[in-house]
Amino acid sequence: MHTNFPGQFKGVAQHLAQRCGTRVHAIGSRTATLVPGINVSRYSVSAQDIAASHSLARRFELECRRAEQVMYAATQMKLNKVAPKLIFAHSGWGEAIPLRELFPQARLVVYPEFFYRTRGADVGFDSEAGQLGVDGAVRISLRNAATLLALSDADAAIAPTHWQKSLFPAEYHGKFRVIHDGIDTKRLTPGKATFTDPSTGRSFRTGDEVVTYVARNLEPYRGFHIFMRALPRIMQERPHAHILIAGGDGVSYGSLPEGYAGWKEKLMAQLDGRLDRARLHFLGHLAYDDYVALLRVSRVHVYLTYPFVLSWSILEAMALGCIVVASDTAPVREVIDDGVTGLLTPFFDTDQLAERIVSVLANPRRHAPIGRAAHSRVVEAYDFERQTLPGYMRIVEEVVGAAPAFTRG
Repeated sequence: MHTNFPGQFKGVAQHLAQRCGTRVHAIGSRTATLVPGINVSRYSVSAQDIAASHSLARRFELECRRAEQVMYAATQMKLNKVAPKLIFAHSGWGEAIPLRELFPQARLVVYPEFFYRTRGADVGFDSEAGQLGVDGAVRISLRNAATLLALSDADAAIAPTHWQKSLFPAEYHGKFRVIHDGIDTKRLTPGKATFTDPSTGRSFRTGDEVVTYVARNLEPYRGFHIFMRALPRIMQERPHAHILIAGGDGVSYGSLPEGYAGWKEKLMAQLDGRLDRARLHFLGHLAYDDYVALLRVSRVHVYLTYPFVLSWSILEAMALGCIVVASDTAPVREVIDDGVTGLLTPFFDTDQLAERIVSVLANPRRHAPIGRAAHSRVVEAYDFERQTLPGYMRIVEEVVGAAPAFTRG
């Protein structure tokens, strides 16, 4: 169960679909992708005006409407004699709300991903994001409503990192297993490549003086504003360095800046006249193979994030042997040991960020052991076949073997 199926369940779903004697079904929204060997049922939620709803309840109303459509899709499955023994469900959009009543005999494992807090995580971390009033803080807390209902119903829960697990109320920690989504380290291996900027036709090769930055969208949650403000010093001290930035102009988290179409527009306006635009390349969204080629030509890769969900991109970059300069924030510290598997800098310190990037650009051989250690770290701790799949399969085997591994909430 995942609104954007397969989402984080891709590798596990594919493996189970190929497993003899196992039948796999999935429910997702219109954005769900077909996976060979899996019967995917899609639902849709019609766009309706919810302005009449109480402002604090609007998110939960949308989640309930989604849950209603899941009920219809799941009921149709039941009519077709589908009676699951085990359900994996991402609970972030309300899809898990009806599952316990629909399938009371099934074991339910939820993937809640993130527990919203008004202090100690993303909210309030960046003063530029503004301050919340009491109503804003309550609205943030209410984002957890569907997640708490899912955790209450679940037999077990999965968190991709220990830090993400730590955000949830302590009374639920006993249900959690920390299993990362996993990285394909057979495909993502260090190697040489060529990357071509699709807009200019300029090509870059492994060994060139290239700084890379990647995010789904260029926004403060992923430190885009901090990275951009470090560029004038980087470009001044390294006059031959090129900056390659991949990501869209929309918003995945947070909001658009007031008075601007996007954060790129705002930062470019703030830094007008201080950047060598001939060496600054905005690449937009990239196909996956082009994204991998981009990281393979990177001399130094930059990853910044609020205390929030950890991106796959940092681990993919490490798997490829990139020397990563990253923010010294809680989720990052879980995967990078400073000076060993990467370099950490305080999130808001643009001078130290620039200094570390310049140091790697100037001395790539001296920093090469960090890239090798980063690759080894991901292979040992985050490889899909070594870590993720065995973790999920232990859950499956416990269910098949009827082991008393789960307790109802």
